[in-house]
Amino acid sequence: MKKYLVTLLPVLILSIQPDSPSSGAHQFGTVTAGASDLTASSDEDLKPTISQERVEQTVARLLTTYHYRKVRLNDSLSSKVWDNYLEQVDRNKTYLLASDVAAFDKYRTQVDDALVNGDLSAAYEFYNVFRKRYTERSTYVQDLLKKPFTFTVDETLNTNREKAPWAKDAGELNEIWRKMLKNQALELKLAGQKDSAITATLTQRYKNLDKAVARIRSDDVFQMYMNAFAEALDPHTNYLNPSNADRFNQEMSQSLEGIGAMLQEDGEYIKISNVIPGGPAFKSKQLNSNDKIVGVAQGDNGPMVSIIGYRVDDAVKLIKGPKATIVRLQIRAADALASSAPKEVRLVREKIKLEEQRAKKEVIELSENGRNYKLGVINIPLFYRDFEGARRREENFSSTTNDVKKFVEELKSEKVDGIVIDLRNNGGGSLTEAINLTGLFIQKGPVVQVREGSGETEVYSDLDPSLVYDGPMAVLVNRFSASASEIFAAAIQDYKRGLIVGGQTFGKGTVQTLIDLNQWMPKETDKVGQVKMTIQKFYRVNGSSTQHKGVTPDIELPSGYSAEEFGESSQPSALPWDQIPATRYDLTNAVNDKVLNRVKERFESRLKNDPELKKLSQELAEFKKAKENTVVSLQETKRRKERDEAEKKREALRKEVAEDPEGLDETGTATANQADKDKKKKKDLYLTETGRILADYIVAVNK
Repeated sequence: MKKYLVTLLPVLILSIQPDSPSSGAHQFGTVTAGASDLTASSDEDLKPTISQERVEQTVARLLTTYHYRKVRLNDSLSSKVWDNYLEQVDRNKTYLLASDVAAFDKYRTQVDDALVNGDLSAAYEFYNVFRKRYTERSTYVQDLLKKPFTFTVDETLNTNREKAPWAKDAGELNEIWRKMLKNQALELKLAGQKDSAITATLTQRYKNLDKAVARIRSDDVFQMYMNAFAEALDPHTNYLNPSNADRFNQEMSQSLEGIGAMLQEDGEYIKISNVIPGGPAFKSKQLNSNDKIVGVAQGDNGPMVSIIGYRVDDAVKLIKGPKATIVRLQIRAADALASSAPKEVRLVREKIKLEEQRAKKEVIELSENGRNYKLGVINIPLFYRDFEGARRREENFSSTTNDVKKFVEELKSEKVDGIVIDLRNNGGGSLTEAINLTGLFIQKGPVVQVREGSGETEVYSDLDPSLVYDGPMAVLVNRFSASASEIFAAAIQDYKRGLIVGGQTFGKGTVQTLIDLNQWMPKETDKVGQVKMTIQKFYRVNGSSTQHKGVTPDIELPSGYSAEEFGESSQPSALPWDQIPATRYDLTNAVNDKVLNRVKERFESRLKNDPELKKLSQELAEFKKAKENTVVSLQETKRRKERDEAEKKREALRKEVAEDPEGLDETGTATANQADKDKKKKKDLYLTETGRILADYIVAVNK
């Protein structure tokens, strides 16, 4: 088997060019949805091409034959694909009527036949109905924005329409949109805008949305529909049309410029799909995956431009810029409560420095159990490896293992009492490095099992018998530690080599490969796109999958992130957790049940009695409860109170991800002021508590 890059790959959905219309015959025929003026057939309607029909058949054949999850095209899968497509077209149920959806419902069990036969008619006809409904909404919005809103009436809006029914008629939709627009206007008012500015901002926002919808072409609809199929198999399987495949590859190779964030479209929003270690976004500690960018401004004084409704390539043009220039982003955080106001983040654009992506070490000191401890901390933002340097056998080529080995030797010479490996927010990287890094802490043996869809399993092992560090160690993880991070943490836990501390990890235990469809369709002279497909799963040496469940810590710290909202288990189509036979490995027994129970007792005692931990645990519990409430007031006085309370509740979550904008300069780099650095360390409650847990472990093993 080859070496794989294990990472959370983002999908960039960008602008596309129109394709020539198809003249092929279809099984589905013409559909009239809801009203006589919505007959889904006109000269302006989007239509599939003959090439797309062939691609549909090829993708269906590839995914049903080679995807890890062996699926059959049947009515059950058809229904899931159609539901996915409804969500992609009108995620918030704010454009289509119940009658529109009902008119097409008879096709939900025919998707399997359509995929095999290259029939795209129902998908395009449905989208054309959506376009007409969109035009109706746009006209209503323009009329509604002609006069300002008042915010004295005591009424509310439920911001989560996931489980809401489709509107019965235009009147019901009008009321939904009236409240939605009023909510957006109130957010702007609370941000300090006057009535005239609010009207101008919202008017421009919806003009942008009109332009974005007008630019959607046949390739967009095709990609949307094919992804409704692909993502029914698992969330990491996608189809990229030719334009997006080219841009995806370009972005992956040029991702070391700008603010250091990968973006994707998410309905009407631009979402951060990945924050690249070393970039301004990463160093600011104020931007995270799944945050939504709602506005962009240039310099310190430039006006904030709403990018709701922008295509991702248009948003990138505003966000990117010359090195050393300032960009301000208005962010709706992924963890924001419904009543929270968007926050503004100031970044200085720069070329991402590779050294910023590399592991770093520090020494922290703490008093616990009546004595002082000196602990080494090695932070690893991702598992990196210079594959070209390794191939040429360069001495000291850049790699996670080489850097960490050097740090461990230095920490040993400094006579630290133990070492913490900090993998918080580490989204993955090189599988080779996860294996080799594990080898620094065990003598030799298997690290991970990789299983093919056919059932064939291969074991990847550390073959180097040398042991670099056999002292006390802990691995700190959180909900955003994924892939290669989970492989390393799982191996350390299974070998009973060290303590795993923090939160349940992401749960991505799958491997994807990128397939160029032109290789499967040699008669197509034009590019036809690519498929990213899940082909393998990872298993721990004890036989348990890292998929879905991730790694459960030995000592679980309080967390505000729920598995239902973040991580692999939040995806309905995620591959399930399962188990295969364990492979043979020799336990170190550095962590046994007796020692672990003693450490847990000490931690539980602190959780009940330590003022900071008690406060953190209480605040996070309150935050989780508040997050469930998606109803906001549209009365200004009540909303101000809701917003202030929401910000207080989010404070605990900032501690969990060690958010600390203080002590950083305008580029996000730590200042030279030692007092600031000490303050930053003190603020990281999770690292401090992990240090205490490691100190308890040292005492327990010596009893």
